[in-house]
Amino acid sequence: MKAKYLALLAAPLFSTAVLANSYTGPGATTQISTVAAAMEAADDAPVVLQGQIVRRIKGDIYEFKDATGTMKVEIDDEDWPPMSIDDKATVKLTGEVDRDLMGREVDVEFVERVN
Repeated sequence: MKAKYLALLAAPLFSTAVLANSYTGPGATTQISTVAAAMEAADDAPVVLQGQIVRRIKGDIYEFKDATGTMKVEIDDEDWPPMSIDDKATVKLTGEVDRDLMGREVDVEFVERVN
């Protein structure tokens, strides 16, 4: 029984998604760092954006702005940092592009307040 739980806990450490995000050698995908680049990026492309969360659109969908434009981002409740963030705070969002028929948005996995 203990071995079963140990295997479940260790599985994420060896998953290809975790390993793929940390690989930086030949053939690695480049990380996107602007809204303009994210709007042109392929589905599931990794992004790290820095700017301001302008407003809440609805639910967990927000409007994010940087020097190159604005786009929708999806931030789940558990991904917010413990400190408050307003529309003037600079944040760093880490996640991936989510592309569908309606357009593109960033599915945020980590929010960090920069200032």
